Amino acid sequence: MKKFGIFLILNFLIILSVQAQRRGIDRERLEAARIAFITTRLDLSPEQAQNFWPIFNEFNEQREEKLKEIADLNPSTSTNLMSKEDALSRIQKRFELQRKLIEDEEAFVQKAATVISYQQILQLNSINREFARSIYQRQRQNRNP
Repeated sequence: MKKFGIFLILNFLIILSVQAQRRGIDRERLEAARIAFITTRLDLSPEQAQNFWPIFNEFNEQREEKLKEIADLNPSTSTNLMSKEDALSRIQKRFELQRKLIEDEEAFVQKAATVISYQQILQLNSINREFARSIYQRQRQNRNP
């Protein structure tokens, strides 16, 4: 009986680790696809890509952190239960984070402009959206064969 319990626990842990690895591979494949998609659409040379991606990745990580902080400011409970001061504090913090997002984007543009053209920088947002749209469409197609 004791061996059976240990066996079940080990099987459960193995299944969890396999699923976690599968998600990691999917995330890695998605990131590789995004890099290839953007690199191709921006027509980056190998040298440009080598210098551009560290700048972009740093900016993107900072951006995602701030967007998560903004999302965390949204109340999980009814806003009627929140004090006026707490609501105002959250609004002010959101504005502060949004200003920081703009400052970070300005710094990114300055750094990126040393590697790619301003025209390519302008294209970047629409290319990013296009990639997200294509992934979303593929997921919808896979769900509805």
